[in-house]
Amino acid sequence: MKSDTPVADQSDHPGETVAVTAAGAIPWRITKGALEVLLIHRPKYDDWSWPKGKIDAGETIPECAVREVREEIGLNATLGIPLPSIHYRVSAGLKEVHYWAVQVNPNGGNGNGNGVKPDGKEVDAVMWASPDRAAQFLSNPGDVVPLKELAKAHANRELDTWPLILLRHAKAKPRSSWTKAEGARTLAATGQRQALAVQRLLQAWKPMRVVSSPWTRCVATIAPYAKAVGAKVKLSESLTEHAHERKPKKTADIISGLFDKQQPVIVCTHRPTLPTILKTLGGHMGAELNALLPGEDPYLAPGEMIVCQVTRGNGGRIVAVEQFKPFDD
Repeated sequence: MKSDTPVADQSDHPGETVAVTAAGAIPWRITKGALEVLLIHRPKYDDWSWPKGKIDAGETIPECAVREVREEIGLNATLGIPLPSIHYRVSAGLKEVHYWAVQVNPNGGNGNGNGVKPDGKEVDAVMWASPDRAAQFLSNPGDVVPLKELAKAHANRELDTWPLILLRHAKAKPRSSWTKAEGARTLAATGQRQALAVQRLLQAWKPMRVVSSPWTRCVATIAPYAKAVGAKVKLSESLTEHAHERKPKKTADIISGLFDKQQPVIVCTHRPTLPTILKTLGGHMGAELNALLPGEDPYLAPGEMIVCQVTRGNGGRIVAVEQFKPFDD
């Protein structure tokens, strides 16, 4: 799946304007070798569904999904693979709900035993169930669509993943007006605002490792996020423009090495390095996903990111690709 703002299948509602945008997740876990998913019961509607809610002003869709899961069931979630969005009509018009898979840590996602606790208001009960049993309880038939995709991913060993995020640094001051060393060029005022938006969005996946070009504009882009979550930052000269121009293979090797570590990670770099990095990422995914990667300069706008979900098993393949701009210029 690839998305700027994730685009859902609207085959049943061609061309109809979306009146309400919402986001949520299907929490999952493995119990005694079997897949289980978590349904929630909403007393207001007396229905069984997935944790979800409407997007707030100024919020990105992934941020909305994480917030709703935290507010409704107390789980500090990080997003896994994207799942199909669904559409249905409400009083305001067509509603679109975006979903992700969210793994619940067997040892407790946030200190609440199994990591889940209903808020007692919007949600008064939860239930772990097999996918087949969950499908029987769901009140909205459309909610079965993302469930089937989650179960399919599990069967294909593509559900347990970790995020590899490629980030282009935020908007820097113009080269034409910069008289000092290129590596010291700082962010413009717009870039500083973008860096704060990047910090908020990255917490939807919350990698605790950052690999970045040591040039000032890259470091300044990831600094708010790294400070907010306490992420470990490694600076690599091979991710700079100059080093890439001399030895692009070393840039590619940095990316290839990340697959060996199998740990959630953010890579912050420059526009000229993107073709090499995207080609390297493309070698770890199927042709269908590869065709969705940006293929033309500038590849990514300043502050824009690509989120790849990489399988923990199954050869460490990329099985999902999403693309996000966390800000409006």
